[in-house]
Amino acid sequence: MKRTIRSNISLIAVAVLFLWMKTYLVYKTSFNIDIENTLQEFILLINPISFIMLVMGVGFLFKSDKVRNRYLLTMSFLLSFLLYANVVFYRFFNDFITMPLLFQTSNFADLGNSVTEEFSLTDILYFADVIILFLLLKFKPSFMQFHPMSKMNRRAYFLSAFAIMFLNLGLAEIERPQLLTRTFDREMLVKNIGTFNYHIYDVFLQSKSSAQRALANSSEMTEVDNFADAKYAAPNDELFGVAKGKNLIMVSVESTQAFVLNNKVNGQEITPFLNDFAEESLNYTNFYHQTGQGKTSDAEFLTENSLYPLSRGAVFFTHSGNEFNSMAEKLAENGYYANAMHANNKSFWNRDIMYDSIGYERFYDEEDYEITEDNSVNWGMKDIPFFEQSVGLMKEMPKPFYSKMITLTNHHPFYYDEEDKMIDEYNSNSGTLNRYFVTVRYTDESLKRFVEELKESGLYENSVIVLYGDHYGISENHNEAMSQYLGKEVTPFVSAQLQKVPFMIHIPGVDGREISTVGGQIDIRPTLLHLFGIDTKGDIQFGQDLNSEDHESFAAFRDGRFITEDYVYADSKCWDKATEQPTDSSYCEPYIEKAATELNYSDRIIYGDLLRFYDPDSAKKEH
Repeated sequence: MKRTIRSNISLIAVAVLFLWMKTYLVYKTSFNIDIENTLQEFILLINPISFIMLVMGVGFLFKSDKVRNRYLLTMSFLLSFLLYANVVFYRFFNDFITMPLLFQTSNFADLGNSVTEEFSLTDILYFADVIILFLLLKFKPSFMQFHPMSKMNRRAYFLSAFAIMFLNLGLAEIERPQLLTRTFDREMLVKNIGTFNYHIYDVFLQSKSSAQRALANSSEMTEVDNFADAKYAAPNDELFGVAKGKNLIMVSVESTQAFVLNNKVNGQEITPFLNDFAEESLNYTNFYHQTGQGKTSDAEFLTENSLYPLSRGAVFFTHSGNEFNSMAEKLAENGYYANAMHANNKSFWNRDIMYDSIGYERFYDEEDYEITEDNSVNWGMKDIPFFEQSVGLMKEMPKPFYSKMITLTNHHPFYYDEEDKMIDEYNSNSGTLNRYFVTVRYTDESLKRFVEELKESGLYENSVIVLYGDHYGISENHNEAMSQYLGKEVTPFVSAQLQKVPFMIHIPGVDGREISTVGGQIDIRPTLLHLFGIDTKGDIQFGQDLNSEDHESFAAFRDGRFITEDYVYADSKCWDKATEQPTDSSYCEPYIEKAATELNYSDRIIYGDLLRFYDPDSAKKEH
């Protein structure tokens, strides 16, 4: 009996040591965690220990050797799997998993190649400690030296675990004051409190957010209303109502970043159509995506509601039952047939539920399109046949209509059929970036043909065409290849600038012009509604009309970064746009508070479902 106890006590120590060392190695090799000094490195080293010690230490409570062994093996596997899940997610999204995302299981079957692209045979090494632990349990090799642990030593074990935990938290607070209030910065949390403690904290945040709706009341809505009213930017007199009565066709151009515009690869133009289309449109050249973990669905949420997405998960999943005051509803109130067009599974990103909340009268999904193996690639139906069939559907729609369209071909991992290759791949160490240029060029060609078909159908002259990039296509995981293409290092400043996406509004009879004010997807709703002659004064929104003289050049990102006319705030530094170098932080300080306030108010609206207390008719009378 005594020898068995020695064996299991030793095994607990081995399990802790293996998992601790593995976690630290994963930090260093699989995550792009920026370490600036020795203290940060020390915090990174110790932050997994306390959690692992406490979880594995539960094994001391089991009297049965067999139960204890199974517990140790099970926990080693589960924690290893959680760590590995973060690795795979990080490869794709350059981010860490949150609890809301873990419940988006209906999306998993549709991820297809985008996920399998991130797997490797060598990934078995992430479970090497579990395999070794299993072999030790099975064969009990004689070279292992086991030592008994007294009751006093077990007590010291747990005291040590708690001591390390408090040391970790204390050092983290010294290194990053108010760390636990920076819930949007998941890398900062992982760097300071560790992956496993981060997930525990994330569970706490999820519980807290779930309680916010029950505790919310109408007085909060009054506070938010006053804030939104102060942000209102009056319409541009020249452009207000210039699109009144026309159809609105808004295209979400998948994963398209602005750096491809007016640019070449291998001497070949990447976006010849978009370059020409921009000259004929209101072209917003300092426009940024502001999405979070919800990516395309976040872009949809931003453009429809002029509210920020959540820092954790996707509103389309977590709060699809909320009340909203969307652009679709406003247009419907003015006689528009509001609909969405996307040749994909209607339940993907929970769209079938969320689209009802947004107020679309009809969702044209995969059942409305003739999808075959020949006209599909990667995530589904190719863009050219999608647009071609969509024009046929538009001709039958009641007029005027508002159609929101979502493209698919230019989606990670950017696979394509050889017949659709119009330019050569780039030559770098990133197959993702190399293929990206090819699929962007294909999407550009599909947009060209779409416009031609609109002209042939007679819809073009009475339709406003809006094109916007929904989110980045190339994550920071490909910075080395991007540096090669751009010919310069991808610093945090450059990375922030790479979040710039196209935004163009083509209005028949209105001359094209370039508009350089800094803005983002949060600004689309008021900008478009004012062009259609619908004033948004009194609406609960956080964006401003980009054409207004009152518009403030400002774009806040969901991860805490922001852009102003002269500065970029990234990597906790203030960067001067003119020099592309860090400058005095005082220049960014007023905007840090502004960004935090806006994000906080927007979160309160979503978590508390505050728009259920909002009466648009009363708001109109008051204003």
